Amino acid sequence: MPLQEITLFPLRIRLHRPFVISLGPLTHAKNLFVRLRTHDGREGWGEASPFPTIHGETLDGALATARWLAPSLIGRSSESAPAYTAHLNRTLHGNYALKSAFDMALHDLAAQAAGLPLYRYLGGAEARTLYTDYTVSLGTVEEMVATAREVQAAGFPVIKVKLGRGTQEDIARIAAISAAVGPDVPLRIDANQGWSFEEAVEALRGMAGYNIQHCEAPIDRYDWNLLPELRRLSPIPLMADESCWNAADARRLLAIGAVDRINIKLSKSGGLYGARQIAETTDVPLQVGGFLESRLGFTAAAHFALSAERVAYCDFDTPLMQEEDPVEGGITYGAGGAITVPDTPGLGARLRPEYLLPSRPQITIT
Repeated sequence: MPLQEITLFPLRIRLHRPFVISLGPLTHAKNLFVRLRTHDGREGWGEASPFPTIHGETLDGALATARWLAPSLIGRSSESAPAYTAHLNRTLHGNYALKSAFDMALHDLAAQAAGLPLYRYLGGAEARTLYTDYTVSLGTVEEMVATAREVQAAGFPVIKVKLGRGTQEDIARIAAISAAVGPDVPLRIDANQGWSFEEAVEALRGMAGYNIQHCEAPIDRYDWNLLPELRRLSPIPLMADESCWNAADARRLLAIGAVDRINIKLSKSGGLYGARQIAETTDVPLQVGGFLESRLGFTAAAHFALSAERVAYCDFDTPLMQEEDPVEGGITYGAGGAITVPDTPGLGARLRPEYLLPSRPQITIT
């Protein structure tokens, strides 16, 4: 199935409210959707969610780079993920968010050709129900408590809390949220690299008495060599995120005893192929998360979660924060954070027809 046509759809989606992390506020999801067409008429879909403060990628940059990259893919077979990934990596260094969109679309086509839902094509056995947390973004204690109460009322089983701005302030945030929702509600915390080593020790020890499952990215990604000592001092399990982009990173972190868990994101690993390599490398519990993807990107993430046996946690909430839902098909959200994954061949998600109209921004390469 050689590729015949590639179309790029840039899309900016406003969030219901600003999403604030230690790296700054976000008001829009600025994502790039990719459609691959083969000579036999099949379509494969993917989505990139560039995150400037983490990837160093932007929507405008991804669009420009995709226009440069796409001609090298025309005529290539869409069946071999290893060969396709090797070509992308030989042709272009980094740009993991952009590569993930092409990788998703490739896997969509390959699973369709095999007549299998994507999770089964990836080796998964059954379409069990997944459950997502919901994230409370950074703000005043009062704002964060109010949002946590909303999340609890909506029935989500776990509340994720963004931290990383002031050690004592962060301890106060967790104390207030825990008091508001009760000690039986599990919390996950994410500092997004916002603490120094000393602040992380103080914060994690100060939160020891609360029902916290793990802490993501407590310190700067380049201070990964300090994580083993932080892990020794922390009463809360540590999860690698920004410090783990690929299987080599995972092997290095686990070899030195740096973390207890790893967070995999398709837009960070370059797509499903890279995510599978991380999962096959590790022997620790995994979380599957994302950036600001729509339901299309998170549908791919959910298929991956069903295929990797060590996935214990899902963080699939950002489509619920977006004012528009541009996706046809895809995962569905039910009560209590339940997620159902499509059981049709391939990814089972695409852009809605109204987003494909010629009046919409798009670029086609043949």
